[in-house]
Amino acid sequence: MPAINETLGQYSELFMLLAAGTYTVAFIAFAWDLAKSSKTFHALDLKAAAAAGAEKVTVAAGRVGATVGLGGPDAGGPAGRAERPTSGLTVESGTAAGDMKYAAERRVPARVAVALTVLGVLIHGAGVVTRALGAGRVPWGNMYEFLTTGAFVAVAVFLITLIRRDLRFLGTFVLGLAIIMLVAASVSFWTPVGHLVPALQSYWLVIHVSIAVLSSALFTLTFAMSALQLLQSYRQKNLAAGRADNLAFMRVVPNALSLENLSYRINAIAFIGWTFTLMFGAIWAEKAWGRFWGWDPKEVWTFVIWVVYAGYLHARATRGWTGTRAAWLSIVGYACVIINFTLVNTVFNGLHSYSGL
Repeated sequence: MPAINETLGQYSELFMLLAAGTYTVAFIAFAWDLAKSSKTFHALDLKAAAAAGAEKVTVAAGRVGATVGLGGPDAGGPAGRAERPTSGLTVESGTAAGDMKYAAERRVPARVAVALTVLGVLIHGAGVVTRALGAGRVPWGNMYEFLTTGAFVAVAVFLITLIRRDLRFLGTFVLGLAIIMLVAASVSFWTPVGHLVPALQSYWLVIHVSIAVLSSALFTLTFAMSALQLLQSYRQKNLAAGRADNLAFMRVVPNALSLENLSYRINAIAFIGWTFTLMFGAIWAEKAWGRFWGWDPKEVWTFVIWVVYAGYLHARATRGWTGTRAAWLSIVGYACVIINFTLVNTVFNGLHSYSGL
């Protein structure tokens, strides 16, 4: 059995490596899509400017013709109508219609990136399952397993969300974070397949940690959205001030308000999950150590995360904290999640020091 478990662990590590490689190619494809979007929209803008200039010339010529009796805006017949500039928006003009067609039909790199992401998440899932089979338990008993499983859930949630909403603009950021998580797991937090410490040998591990993993994955998505919201807000202010659009690739991203609203809704769901994480953790602590709360560093930071996101939801819903302030508060909450997972697990000594290092 130990030999089989070790073999399964090795297969799991191989799957994780293949998944990271596939994610990297998909990440490049998503980045290529954004870069191509920037160039395409720049070309559309040039065509729109040229069309606008031609329209002005046509209008001016019509006015001159009317002055000298050659016809004009009121000239009848097919010839008169043919000379008038069209008032509708055309795809080639670089207008909103052109942007929509590009986003919906012409983003081949994005479709390739999504296909690669699906392949990567299947390979990643195989790595998580073989790790579980090798360990004979759920695969989130240490930092290595939490990171690899958390990255899998984050990408899986991203793909599931794509069924309802076109969030391909998040692909670069979500996959970038997933790659960082897998690399950190393999380089800094690698742990061989093994049994859990006695305190973790409980069904509460499945309940408590699985909800924590899912909530952290959702917080990862909202972190990416909040970062994009800040970029989009900066871009929109520049455009309103008449400055050049130096972030043309952001035209495939929804406006700042839409990003903020979507991030708020997902944060609300993740916050409910984190509330259950806190509650079930307290119940598990009472079962394991005979007390619900002991001011252990992990317990404190779990509560800090809950307070920050509770403050975010309350401030945005009742105090009018919208725009960049809400985005920054969401980012602060995710920073607390990172601190809770890294520094608290590796620097502070406590009852929750199960990093496996």
